[in-house]
Amino acid sequence: MKALIFEQFGGPDVLHYAEIPEPSLALGHILVRTKAIGLNFADIYRRRGNYHLAGKPPFILGYEGAGVVERVASNVDHIKIGDRIAFVDVPFANAELVAIPIDRAIPLPTDISFEHAAGILLQGMTAHYLVNDSYNVQAGDELVVHAAAGGVGQILTQLSKSKGARVIGLTSSDAKREVALKAGADKVLSYESDWVQGIIRWSGGNQGVDAVFDSVGSTLMDSFAATKTKGTVIFYGMAGGDPPHIDPRMLMDTSKTLTGGDLWNHVTSLQNRIERSQELFDALRQGILQIDNLTCFPLREGAEAHRLLESRKSTGKILLIP
Repeated sequence: MKALIFEQFGGPDVLHYAEIPEPSLALGHILVRTKAIGLNFADIYRRRGNYHLAGKPPFILGYEGAGVVERVASNVDHIKIGDRIAFVDVPFANAELVAIPIDRAIPLPTDISFEHAAGILLQGMTAHYLVNDSYNVQAGDELVVHAAAGGVGQILTQLSKSKGARVIGLTSSDAKREVALKAGADKVLSYESDWVQGIIRWSGGNQGVDAVFDSVGSTLMDSFAATKTKGTVIFYGMAGGDPPHIDPRMLMDTSKTLTGGDLWNHVTSLQNRIERSQELFDALRQGILQIDNLTCFPLREGAEAHRLLESRKSTGKILLIP
């Protein structure tokens, strides 16, 4: 089979398209021929060597995708050859064939495309737990979404708006501002502006918003400054660098809450994966979620896809198509 591989850490140039052996099919697994594969920043971090990779080269990136079942292990009877399957948190996805444990195989309805499934599951599940588990968004809430033009940011905005919240987005360019507005943000501010004061003015007499979803990390103290007394900051990413240390005395004096979030502490079973996926698919059907700005690259051109994502000039999701 063909796969996108690398044998040493480094920039996008270390990636190359090569013929490698098909994965073995262990008990409790299925073999899926991928139709669309999601690209995420975690892939970049692993390619650079920032994240640990087990085993020896050649390494294969990718943890999210969708495709058609080609083979099933002898002890699997509820999944058949030809079934449509989506998956997240399954390694070695940057390949034509991926071995998937059955406890991570998500049934894909026929009215949801492979591209939409690969474009929504990882970031959609992240946004889903953030607005339901980390902070239960309510009608009338005023929220800030960092990186509002990104994949998670757009879905966060759309899910929050569907719950009746008001959303102010933060972006780094005029082009991304337009993307965030299209996703439903009530207002968008630039990171180049005095956005903390802009948020406070936008919140009127509340002296800050109810909650801030911060995926940047280095902005954490500014996020607290933009949050009202008894407000909440939800920290779930470090795209802009490590966060500062937080003084518990500040939390006590302001009655503010800091909560962290990691998807895999919330998605802990196949049933939970399926339930969250079905809610995302329903939101797509109802038009609550719109992910029209998918950027697709052939898998063989994975290096170019990495360059685009790493440039931070992309908006929405980037997919690799075998």
